Amino acid sequence: MARTRFDICLDEVLRHEGGYVDHPSDPGGATNMGITHKTLARWRNISPRWKLPKAEVKALGRAEAARIYRASYWDRSKAGNLPAGLDSALFDFAVNSGPDRAIRTLQTELGVVADGQIGPLTLSAVRARDVAGLIAALCDRRLDFLNRLSSFPTFGKGWTNRVAAIRKAALAATGTPIAPISSSSNWSTAVDFLNGYKTYVVAVIMLLAAGAQLLGVQLPALDGASAGQMIMEALAIIFLRKGLKGDIGKA
Repeated sequence: MARTRFDICLDEVLRHEGGYVDHPSDPGGATNMGITHKTLARWRNISPRWKLPKAEVKALGRAEAARIYRASYWDRSKAGNLPAGLDSALFDFAVNSGPDRAIRTLQTELGVVADGQIGPLTLSAVRARDVAGLIAALCDRRLDFLNRLSSFPTFGKGWTNRVAAIRKAALAATGTPIAPISSSSNWSTAVDFLNGYKTYVVAVIMLLAAGAQLLGVQLPALDGASAGQMIMEALAIIFLRKGLKGDIGKA
């Protein structure tokens, strides 16, 4: 039997999701093949979710996972109504960050009302766009969203690699040649990743400046700011940054 676009796109999603994990920094908790504890409990109509043992997440089979992905992400985002390539880009975005966010991001790029529902107006706007260009724009917006999350320092490298792989696979599905990655592209990716650490960088600079003042080094640009004041502000920045929680839906 011929493989459907759903089968092909699901293979790509599962290639990135992997098997069972229970990362302490992942708000999704125990996850298997990208299906979180909460998602599996909801699928099986078990409430509250902690009544479903984590062992059930670990034992989740691919067939049931595929049914969850089709109903909760593929059908929800109407990926089957989209051109080849865009279906993959939107589907993976929906899995990674939630269907509502993925759909609204696509609608924002298309310039239609971002209501989180793929309907005739959204599909008409899709048909009016170059598919390859739309895939690239959607992936760029996705990366921009991920980059702003407080958990980017922990998961940013993996997310960036995942979006790059999805972009490549999606463009390949359209028949669009894939341009080689230039050194400037690598630099841009590095800058995006480091951006997640920017508050820590500021705090470290402040601590270094405070240390220099304590050693008697005069820093004219910091006139009026005492070493003690800068140390306290730097520590406040670090602890505030560590306490922030990003709304990532499902990493």
